[in-house]
Amino acid sequence: MISFDEKSGIFYLENAEVTYAFSLADGILYHLYFGRKVPHDDLRYLNRSAYCAPGEGMGENSRDRELPLYGRGDGREPMIGVTSENGNLLCEPLYKGHRVIPQPAIPGMPSTFGGETLEVTLEDEKKGLRVVLSYTLFSDTSAVTRTCRLENIGSAPLTLTRVYSFAFDLPAVPLDALSLEGAWANERTPERVALHHGVWSIDSKQASSSAILNPFAAFMTKDCTEDAGEVWGVNLVYSSSFRILANVGPHGKARIEGGINDFGFSWHLAPGEVFHAPEAVLAYSDHGLGHLSRVFHDTYREHLIPTRFVKKPRPVVINNWEATYFNFNREKLFAIIDAAAGTGIDTFVLDDGWFGDRNDDHRALGDWFVNEEKLEGGLDAIIEHCHEKGLKFGLWFEPEMVNPQSKLYEAHPDWAIHAPDYTPITMRNQYALDLTRKEVRDYIVSVVSAILDSHEIDYVKWDYNRCVTEMYSAHLAPDREGEFAHRYALGLYDLCERLVVTHPNILFEGCASGGARFDPAILAYFPQIWTSDDTDAVMRTRIQWGTSLCYPLSSMSCHASVCPNHQTGRTTPWDTRATIAHLGATGYELDVSRLSEEDLAAIPAQVDAYHEMEDLVLEGDLYRLEEPYSGRQFAVELVSKDKSHAHVTFMQLFRVFNCPPRPLKLKGLDPDALYRVEEKGLTLHGRTLMSAGLLIPVDRMKDCTCLTYRLTKV
Repeated sequence: MISFDEKSGIFYLENAEVTYAFSLADGILYHLYFGRKVPHDDLRYLNRSAYCAPGEGMGENSRDRELPLYGRGDGREPMIGVTSENGNLLCEPLYKGHRVIPQPAIPGMPSTFGGETLEVTLEDEKKGLRVVLSYTLFSDTSAVTRTCRLENIGSAPLTLTRVYSFAFDLPAVPLDALSLEGAWANERTPERVALHHGVWSIDSKQASSSAILNPFAAFMTKDCTEDAGEVWGVNLVYSSSFRILANVGPHGKARIEGGINDFGFSWHLAPGEVFHAPEAVLAYSDHGLGHLSRVFHDTYREHLIPTRFVKKPRPVVINNWEATYFNFNREKLFAIIDAAAGTGIDTFVLDDGWFGDRNDDHRALGDWFVNEEKLEGGLDAIIEHCHEKGLKFGLWFEPEMVNPQSKLYEAHPDWAIHAPDYTPITMRNQYALDLTRKEVRDYIVSVVSAILDSHEIDYVKWDYNRCVTEMYSAHLAPDREGEFAHRYALGLYDLCERLVVTHPNILFEGCASGGARFDPAILAYFPQIWTSDDTDAVMRTRIQWGTSLCYPLSSMSCHASVCPNHQTGRTTPWDTRATIAHLGATGYELDVSRLSEEDLAAIPAQVDAYHEMEDLVLEGDLYRLEEPYSGRQFAVELVSKDKSHAHVTFMQLFRVFNCPPRPLKLKGLDPDALYRVEEKGLTLHGRTLMSAGLLIPVDRMKDCTCLTYRLTKV
């Protein structure tokens, strides 16, 4: 998979589908190619004429580098910024050696696992700087991951002002950029724009990956569609302030880079110290966005999400948040548990409001002790009742936050993030705790562990309901405040590691005001994430579609909720809500004790329908058929890896009168095999289903109604 041709100086990184190649000359690494797998030809010709011929003007220095640098003849964005004590910004690390090793972990940060890694070492002895570029490939997926580490090998301190995880260049052809923009309750909407000369970028400055822009981007040829055309995708395994950019130079070549956001960033690197950049996952497809997505899905399921949960059936939960909000007592919770018992729902999750004097969102965050006045008998009474009814028990926490009205804040106001001389901003009436401080993390671990260790808890919902606004820590020196956002991420990962590793049998679900921290780093600890606070089935077709561009369905927590919907006010059929929620780790978000007899009686069949397709949600290939943004329909298809069975979900978003039935062309089937379509009573070849399609009776379907089809190879 990884080889080095000493004669040409070319490194070839390849798997079944992709070649990533760069060359070594005069101590410098030059980027050559990232795309469809090619033979070991001498690819150096691809870089020789990047701007102008060797010897003409700036041609030699401005060629595309694997480690682009400031001040070395290339006016585009550098990958790293390192300043010496004398203010010198220049550096020129040159090749010292390389090695191929089993993929190492990144100290203090989550990353993929199970691959083979090429480490290339470069050193600048004048600067006292060593840079190690790491490239990882896998035997079962065509993704390539990149990261780097910077080491101070000199006798004087260095200041890091930029540390990106990767850089590579794309051919000089017109390209579009695709990102996932959004907001609270409207996360991850695909936005496609044309790249222009100069810099296109997306970022977060919130010490979280954010709902506004996800740390994912794709760069595609103009003809790229869901199923055809070239596309390169990048996704950062990082949960704090990030940046991904494309810098198009004067001759039309785009340099793609990304990593830690350098806005306000600086890092003091003393002699002997090492700084590790977060990992970036890179993928390429010459079969459009759909294939790119499947590469990301396979990579995360096989090499990132905790193996003990990734393919294990997930709990089908009933969560009480939209059922009761803060207004509950033991009797109300018992009624929900009683109604859920015997329906196929297997886990009851108690959401916000069980601790301190927490009866609204103004108070008690941080006071992680059970409110036994509100819950007679405490958590044990609820847990025992769950077990009597055949349900497991889950519990909500928001460990990173504190209310000004809380015992914790009264005792430790300095633990809340704040900048001197300025009144801190509250969001949802709360402050964020300073996770850069070890004593804060130790407190969180101790109080959360005390609850988890003293009760039989199978599931934890870990929430995060505001971003960080003041990037300042009272315990950091003034010249090190630029380290805050990254140190916050390291603190978060330390928390997750300590709590998840010591409670390996508890399934942790991530949440951040819904989906405001939906990123690969969180998936390294939590196998699923609450996709959005918007539970409306119509909006969820959009949110889940956009999320699926790089995240597998199994990572998305999706619940059926009450109507009129609490976010949109829309009313959709009960079966539609369940059907859309089945396209992820499914559950319910409502008071089942108040459902009609008919709706309550429908739940067992809904849960059975989910279990019939659960293996496809956990392990199958996703094919997106009809996008919900501009059309009248939404449709996706899940196909087993061996193509033996498939599941199709179709939703009519709104009906057009006097519209004839229309064909829905399927994808991903074995073209020569026969498939039985149960709901149609048809047996057809895969080629027929993909070419002629299934005839969908849209003329008889009302607004917001769904159809599902099961296909089995015969």
